[in-house]
Amino acid sequence: MFKILEKRELNSAVTALVLDAPLIAAKVKAGQFVIVKIDEAGERIPLTVADFDSEQGTITIIFQAVGYSTKRMQLLSVGDYIADVAGPLGMPTEFGSPKRAIVIGGGVGCAIAFPQAKTLHKMGVSVDIIAGFRNKDIVILEDEMREVCDNLYITTDDGSYGEKGLVTDVLKRLLSKGDCDLVIAIGPVPMMKFVSLTTKEFGVKTIVSLNPIMIDGTGMCGGCRVRVGGEVKFACVDGPDFDGHLVDFDGLMRRNTFYREEENHICRMGGAHLG
Repeated sequence: MFKILEKRELNSAVTALVLDAPLIAAKVKAGQFVIVKIDEAGERIPLTVADFDSEQGTITIIFQAVGYSTKRMQLLSVGDYIADVAGPLGMPTEFGSPKRAIVIGGGVGCAIAFPQAKTLHKMGVSVDIIAGFRNKDIVILEDEMREVCDNLYITTDDGSYGEKGLVTDVLKRLLSKGDCDLVIAIGPVPMMKFVSLTTKEFGVKTIVSLNPIMIDGTGMCGGCRVRVGGEVKFACVDGPDFDGHLVDFDGLMRRNTFYREEENHICRMGGAHLG
């Protein structure tokens, strides 16, 4: 059992929970994730560890209430317990030795981009963060991101906050300076695709996180398989981080829509829904 120590509503659909999880907090590294089950009958929900404190023995998870299980989890309060939290799982991010990095988060993907930027900042790397949202109302983690970067650029689709446009608009402007040697992109699959296409033009190493496509989280179900450099990989055990220039994003997007009708039907019926 994992006790909820803190709860914070980041926007109407996104919630942050701080959990008492000393064994996980002692081992987890940036890029890794946990599998959460609210109770014995609950679904397995893969969530990247958004932050952790090894001394306090806590981890922070951030999730968007979009389906049956995450909506149930959103109703939990401080003092309640989550039955199972397994981890850390997946491979830690291999940053290398960059001098200047750009970390990009799209929507709730900023919850995953944040620990990446925080780790790079602690390494002494110059970090810029580009955070993209549909509108001002769903902006999350702005203060936290400002604390771990040199410059924070916020874009919104409708121009209601920050700069109107796409994250790739800002990315092209920053890459044109020619001093960036690492880009990390985390968010919707189409966003990661176009970030990778942009960075390929500039010849800049790019890491993408494919955690959104996971189901089982242990490599047994095969639901997270993806072609990377012509080879089949499993995001949960081989990743979740991969070279963005080698990922078959088009194939990945096709697979992500295979069961859209069934998922929507289950959600309408009030039953279980992934995430």
